[in-house]
Amino acid sequence: MDKHKIHIRNTEFKNMLLSELQDITNISLKTVKDRAPVELDQQAIGRLSRMDAMQQQSMDTAKEARRIGRLRLIEAALRRLEEGDYGYCLNCDESISDGRLKLDPTFSLCIDCAK
Repeated sequence: MDKHKIHIRNTEFKNMLLSELQDITNISLKTVKDRAPVELDQQAIGRLSRMDAMQQQSMDTAKEARRIGRLRLIEAALRRLEEGDYGYCLNCDESISDGRLKLDPTFSLCIDCAK
């Protein structure tokens, strides 16, 4: 693949990564309140409602942990783009197919090494 085609391809994947990065950041900012500690004032909220609120807060915290993990994958892919290593398997250094990268632009292993 010539340099011009690689540049166009990498620009496409970079835009996909930046778009997802922005989406995740926006969701994270909108849900800060949902992850806040649950008020334990028994006068303000009943015991069962408090338990439900604590369970919901726990689930929201777990979702945020998954978002953080995804952000790290995106940031690593963006670093590989900047360094010129994007699209090559970190294990065997073979090219990762465009189809695989379109499925998930953060993939860092070719299909054979991912098995």
